Amino acid sequence: MGLTSMAVLILAIVAAIVLFALTIWLWPRLGKRSIGSILGRVGMMLATQLTLFAAIGLWANQSFGFYGSWADLFGQVKEEGVVVDHSAGGKRVQVVNTQAVKVPRGNVPRVGGKIEKIQVAGVESKINGPAYVYLPPEYFQPEYANRKFPASVVLTGYPGTAEALIKGLDYPVRAHKLSKDKKMQPTILVMMRPSIVGQRDTECMDIPNGPQAETFFIKDLRKAVAQHYRVGDKAANWGMIGDSTGGYCALKIAMRHPDAYSAAAALSGYYKAPQDPTTGSLFGGSKQLENENDLLWRLKNKEMPPVSLLVTTSKQGEHNYKDTLKFIDMIKAPARVSSIILDTGGHNFNTWRRELNPTLKWMGSRLSA
Repeated sequence: MGLTSMAVLILAIVAAIVLFALTIWLWPRLGKRSIGSILGRVGMMLATQLTLFAAIGLWANQSFGFYGSWADLFGQVKEEGVVVDHSAGGKRVQVVNTQAVKVPRGNVPRVGGKIEKIQVAGVESKINGPAYVYLPPEYFQPEYANRKFPASVVLTGYPGTAEALIKGLDYPVRAHKLSKDKKMQPTILVMMRPSIVGQRDTECMDIPNGPQAETFFIKDLRKAVAQHYRVGDKAANWGMIGDSTGGYCALKIAMRHPDAYSAAAALSGYYKAPQDPTTGSLFGGSKQLENENDLLWRLKNKEMPPVSLLVTTSKQGEHNYKDTLKFIDMIKAPARVSSIILDTGGHNFNTWRRELNPTLKWMGSRLSA
């Protein structure tokens, strides 16, 4: 059973309940002042607390996607890095491995599509970024052999794993079903973390004298994917979806670079980059650069480009509710804004699962092949 499986979580919850009940039931029998009774009480208390903490930890991991597997949790992932040739003749995309989509006959690409794990060589940003690419079944069908597909970059929050987009939020399975039901056009998904330089939270910025994450997303990633796969290279062919930090990145990149992405969706996104120990100094002391990356400031002080934006929040449980309403109210033509506003919902996977299908359908209606 995998770390992120519901069976493991249910097992941990049941174990915690059973041990708690046993502790209450056996406590009077262990009330003697003997060494055995004392050790028994200590053992029961420790076992109950461990199972309780395990259940809470598993629930938190499912909600936020911190770790994708047991090996990831215990630091046992031994997969070696891939050397990417950054010279002019080097490949911009290298396929590391492939996996089937978890749908009926998913092992047949023309039926289930395929997921490829790739390494992207950032020629301009000098960043080598890993990603998972979902290719829909139509990509492998003869009648679509000469067709180019729209693509959507899908970003996690921080910290997060790209695997969580596949295992926790089920992006490929959802896209497959929606396309099969004719509710979404076949779309290539490029799934990855917004933090593409180790553990630093770059907030998808070109940091002065630091990582050039924004350049990676607007130039390197698009060019590499368009050269390797049958994807259009115009802004109308590209969108971006993200949750939390990924949502902020999606909105910001579309607003700042409408020539690269024509649509963006933010699930529980925020509108101004934080600065904390995980980000370090993002702006190099430049107030102008800080303002340029403040989305509410941009709405007030900049002309809006012709992009389509989707924002989500909840009336209860989300900290971005008021800012989201303000963002919607401040949007000016030619930009277009849509929203999903739930009555209740938290900053977690359960909430985003409720928003994903309509978000994918919305994105599919905004992109052209």
